[in-house]
Amino acid sequence: MQRIPEPELMDSEAQTAAYAAADFSESNSLFVSSFLQRFPDLPASGRVADLGCGPGDITVRLAKALPGWRLDGLDAGENMLKLARRRLETEGSPLEIEFRLSHLPDPSLDAGAWDALVSNSLLHHLPDPHALWASIGHMGRPGCVVLVMDLARPGTLTAAKQLVDQYSEGEPEVLREDFYNSLLAAYTVDEVGDQLRKAGLDRITVDMASDRHWIASGTLPG
Repeated sequence: MQRIPEPELMDSEAQTAAYAAADFSESNSLFVSSFLQRFPDLPASGRVADLGCGPGDITVRLAKALPGWRLDGLDAGENMLKLARRRLETEGSPLEIEFRLSHLPDPSLDAGAWDALVSNSLLHHLPDPHALWASIGHMGRPGCVVLVMDLARPGTLTAAKQLVDQYSEGEPEVLREDFYNSLLAAYTVDEVGDQLRKAGLDRITVDMASDRHWIASGTLPG
C-alpha cells in the first residue's frame, strides 16, 4: 500500500480535547518500558528531549522513571503544550520537566546538549522524515541514546481499518479517523531503515515492537 501523507500538525481544539480524554496507557507504557529495557545502564542524571511530546504523558512517565534527569518536552502545537502543562500541574510531586514550543528542524536547539532523545508517533506527521533524523544527529551528544517509536503502515486499507476497529472501539470518531489516517501515513520498517542509513545513523536499528508499532533504537557515534 502506498503511503498517504496527512497534515503535519494535528492541534485543533477538537483533536486535543479527544486526546486528553483518550487512554493511550498501553502504547505509552510500551514506549517507556522499551526505553528502560533497551538502555538498562543509564547514569543517575542526564538530559532527555521528548520530540513531539503531545499532551506530555510519555514525558511525565519518563520523568518518574528517571529521577535525577531533566526532561524537555518539545512540540509544535500550542494546544498540545497547554494539555501537557496542565497535566504537569496535576502531579503531586515536582518533576524536572520543561515543555517548549519547537518545530523541527529547529536551529535554536543546542547542538550536542542531550544525553537521550526519544520520540513517539511524530515521524509520520513530518513532510520530510529527514527533519527528525537530522535533528537527532544535531541535538544528541556523542553516545546519546535514542529511541523512536511510531506506527507501521499496514499492507492494505482493509488491514488498517481492522486495526482501527480492534484498538479504537468506542473512541470518539475524531480519534478513530486520526488513527486510520496515521496508519496510512506511517512508514514501514524497511523505509525507516533506509532513512536511518541515509542519515548516517548506523548505530540505530529498527524492528517491529507490536502488531502496529516499530521501534528504532541505538546510540549516536561517540
